[in-house]
Amino acid sequence: MKVIWNIAVIATIAFCTYACNANNNEAQNTTEEASVATGGQSAVQDDESAKDVVKVAAGSKDHTTLVSAVKQAELVDVLSNAGPFTVFAPTNEAFNKLPKGTVEDLMKAENKEKLQDILQYHVYVGSLKTDIMRDGQTLNQVNSGNITISKKDGKVVVNNSANVIASIPASNGIIHVIDAVLLPPAK
Repeated sequence: MKVIWNIAVIATIAFCTYACNANNNEAQNTTEEASVATGGQSAVQDDESAKDVVKVAAGSKDHTTLVSAVKQAELVDVLSNAGPFTVFAPTNEAFNKLPKGTVEDLMKAENKEKLQDILQYHVYVGSLKTDIMRDGQTLNQVNSGNITISKKDGKVVVNNSANVIASIPASNGIIHVIDAVLLPPAK
């Protein structure tokens, strides 16, 4: 009888210990899931997978203005999603070619919609490498505006103003580095 009693006590203690640990792990997982859900896709920490278009741009010293604008326009989470996206990414130097004060004005809170429109004009839904782009091809951008691709002597030009100077693959699409900012036509 004593042996059965000891086994019952040990089994009860083991069960209670397991149940408490399971509840603690479940609570911890729920807390972690909630924090990711409130932070959006950009809040997911993953240092092992290939970088998405936002992380690739954020790692470039030549795209600090673009990254700041994407943050100001609150487009980080959208561009961190699965995509695929083709992003025509102007360099800092491209932004410097705009009339003085333009970037600063666009970065104001009251101009958020205008900034979003301009940035969305730089994004195509789908992943297009330059070798499949055709001369005269029209692409409908995220903001519903169209851009036109020109190909001459192996070079790709967007809207007869921005040269594609590099292409960088990302986990959710491709970035084409361009040397001019694309301004959407007036609606």
